[in-house]
Amino acid sequence: MDALWKVLVACGLFLVAAGLAVLIFSRFGIHRLPGDVVVRRPHLTLYVPVGLMILLSVVLTIVLNLVARKK
Repeated sequence: MDALWKVLVACGLFLVAAGLAVLIFSRFGIHRLPGDVVVRRPHLTLYVPVGLMILLSVVLTIVLNLVARKK
């Protein structure tokens, strides 16, 4: 039970950090990249940031590889 709350807190902190990163990136115009899918219908707007997900995946892969190599 002790480890469960640590995992939940870590997940919560990760979600807060991800939300802040998206807010910061949106100020620099990175929130609308080529490859993003936007579907607009009456009473519905669906936005799937495929380009941003690919960019974040590449950046996080590079950062995590650099961190793992130092250990």
